[in-house]
Amino acid sequence: MGPAWARLTGEEPRVQVTVAVLVAVGLMAALPVRVANRPRWVLPSLAVLLLVGVFVAKSARLERRSSALRVASLSLIAVMSVANAASAGRLIVDLVRGEGIRDPAALLLTGASIWLTNVIVFGLWYWEFDRGGPVERARGARPYPDFLFPQMSSPELAPPDWEPGFVDYLYVSFTNATAFSPTDVMPMTRWAKSTMMTQSAISVITVALVIARAVNILK
Repeated sequence: MGPAWARLTGEEPRVQVTVAVLVAVGLMAALPVRVANRPRWVLPSLAVLLLVGVFVAKSARLERRSSALRVASLSLIAVMSVANAASAGRLIVDLVRGEGIRDPAALLLTGASIWLTNVIVFGLWYWEFDRGGPVERARGARPYPDFLFPQMSSPELAPPDWEPGFVDYLYVSFTNATAFSPTDVMPMTRWAKSTMMTQSAISVITVALVIARAVNILK
C-alpha cells in the first residue's frame, strides 16, 4: 500500500476553502471606493452565489460526482481572480500616476487587502489544479504531482495518512508571494511554474509600488 496522497482516499472537507473564500470576499467588499469594483455588491454577491453552488453541486458519493461541481468551483475562482485583478490594476495605475489614496495607512491597508486576496486566489488555483483537483487527488488517479511537497520526497518524515489539503496550497501561495520564488514546495509541471511566476510578478509589483508610494507620502 502506497502513501495516502497516491491512493484512493476520502474527499477532503471544504470548510477551510469556504472560510478562505469568505475572507477574500470580505476583503474585496471592504476596499476603498477608489479601487473597488462597481457596483460594489455585484462581484462579492456573485462569488457568494457560486460558493453556494459549489455545495449544492457537491454529491454525497465521490465516484458519482457531476461536472457541475467542477464548473462551479472554477467559476468561483475565476470571478474572484477577475475582481481582485481589476482592483489591483486600478491601484497600480493610481500609484504610477501619483494619484489616488493619500493617507499612508489607508494605502498600506488597501495594498495588503489586495495582496492577501491574491494569496487566497492563487492558493485556490493551486488546490483546484494540482493532479486534477481535490476529487481526482482523492481518487489517486494521477500519479505525477504538479507540486512536490517535502512529505512526498521524504515519506518517512510524514504520517502514513498524509496528503496535501487546501492549507498546504495556501501555504505554497503565501510563501511564493512573500519570497517571490518557490521555497520548500517545488513546481513540477509547466502550468505550475507559469502560475507561480505570474503570482510572484504580481506580488513584486504590488508590494514595491505600494511601499514606495507610502514612503513618498510620508516624506
